[in-house]
Amino acid sequence: MAKTHTDSDKRIDQPTGTAFVGHEWDGIEELNTPLPRWWLWTFYLTIIWSLAYVILYPAWPLIHGATEGVLGWTSRSQFADEMIKADAKRAPLVNALAAMPVEQLVADQNLYQGAVAGGAAAFKVHCVQCHGSGASGSKGYPNLNDDDWLWGGDIVAIEYTLLHGIRNPDHPETRASAMPAFEGILAPAEISAVVSHVQSLSGKAKPNAQGAQLFATNCASCHGVDGKGLRQFGAPNLTDNIWLYGGDPATITQTVRLSRQGVMPRWNDKLDRATIKMLAAYVHSLGGGEAVPPPAVAAKREANGANGQP
Repeated sequence: MAKTHTDSDKRIDQPTGTAFVGHEWDGIEELNTPLPRWWLWTFYLTIIWSLAYVILYPAWPLIHGATEGVLGWTSRSQFADEMIKADAKRAPLVNALAAMPVEQLVADQNLYQGAVAGGAAAFKVHCVQCHGSGASGSKGYPNLNDDDWLWGGDIVAIEYTLLHGIRNPDHPETRASAMPAFEGILAPAEISAVVSHVQSLSGKAKPNAQGAQLFATNCASCHGVDGKGLRQFGAPNLTDNIWLYGGDPATITQTVRLSRQGVMPRWNDKLDRATIKMLAAYVHSLGGGEAVPPPAVAAKREANGANGQP
């Protein structure tokens, strides 16, 4: 049972010399031990510091903002200042890239290496979501480290792909190709024969005469008679055992039956041209980049390409 002592009967604890607070519970009493002086001063200093912070810096949230503080400092303004400094630091590179045609970039190694470094940073922000942090891709997203290119691996072709994207319906200059879905065009047995032939092109199955004939009739116009693909149509090489969606019979069957219509966003409405050149340089540097073709070859390729694309 609890009992409270009055001031008149205040008692002192003899071993410590400290007064009791006057509360008792079943014989247990509490001493009125004062807080350590160092703790009290620390507490008082934190109060003084917090008051100074509230006066000097943004502190109290309001409906449409916050108290500004007499110093006028904000983390947003600090970030803006840092961005201005960063932009000023990279301005010489950006201006040089803006003035140089992308096909001449590889010849200027100093500028090219600067562009590669800038492109690596931009890739981590804009491209890793699909192509992965190491640019190795995943199912439906190309590996950018190898030398297998759907539309071309020279820096001009890479820049075009970045600028205009792939199958962007709102953009007339986008890269566009359409593989038909053969369900309803070919019978299931014929699709199976085509799949067997496609696998044989990379040594994964035995030759299939019926499949070869069906391939020549229905597929060779885009993939070529030898199955090595035609870049002007974005048609992949089927002989190199590099697969965008998978090379097993079930996956190839799904591709033939239903087609694939992967989309890559265009970046010409999201990024400045210098950043796109940086990205092109970085992708080109990953291991599979090709030399820019001579003008005559490039002109012929553009004349033969779908939508006049390089």
